[in-house]
Amino acid sequence: MTRQQLVEQIRLKKSYLCVGLDTDITKIPKHLLQEPDPVFAFNKAIIDATKDYCVSYKINTAFYESMGLKGWQSMEKTVQHIPGTHFTIADAKRGDIGNTSAQYAKAFFEALPFDSITVAPYMGADSVQPFLDYVGKWTILLGLTSNSGAADFELQSAGGGLLYEKVLTTAAQWGTPDNLMFVVGATKSDWFTKIRQLTPDHFYLVPGVGAQGGSLDEISRKAMNKDVGILVNVSRAIIFASSGEDFAAKAGEAAKAYQQQMEQYLK
Repeated sequence: MTRQQLVEQIRLKKSYLCVGLDTDITKIPKHLLQEPDPVFAFNKAIIDATKDYCVSYKINTAFYESMGLKGWQSMEKTVQHIPGTHFTIADAKRGDIGNTSAQYAKAFFEALPFDSITVAPYMGADSVQPFLDYVGKWTILLGLTSNSGAADFELQSAGGGLLYEKVLTTAAQWGTPDNLMFVVGATKSDWFTKIRQLTPDHFYLVPGVGAQGGSLDEISRKAMNKDVGILVNVSRAIIFASSGEDFAAKAGEAAKAYQQQMEQYLK
């Protein structure tokens, strides 16, 4: 998916919502456990109920990889069920020496038809380049994350600034705003003004709204650019809005509520 197509979908849907399919089999409604593929059955119902209100889906691969072959099969069926109008993210946080990264890129861009993948930048340019080499695909680089451990490295001084600032300004030269995004956690909303100054044209994937306590209002006011420039991910607050047989309907209601909030910021 191109940047223009993504922006068009945001404007059309009046939404910059990304639904996170962090599907924990221990949390899905019990009646689905009788299905041949409970995880896919859950995801399919969630996608069908939320697709009108979001522009993107993010699949956290750890929840699928932990189940071995069956998990990978569930993931493949899930990404294939997502409509082509929606931007798909493999939240895999890969990153290794060049020839290994090339295989990761092949796995998620060829064997699995994702539009993008999250990547850890700390092994440098040659570990990221294989992902950027794919035309029409996106690399989503970890910038400033929402976890408390961000203070251990990302917020440490480095070269006259903070390490995350060095990551953003350096990595921005590896790709372009048309193929490179950054992960910036919603719980770091106080930092968004500076981050937007450093990378004015890039899109941000913003996790941490909902169960993690990030503020949609603060993010929307501080992080948008002329093309909106943000995908706000919400996972548990949508997909686990109910643990009963009405789980899909409740997920749809939750997604619609976020979309209606976002519409106000897009006016």
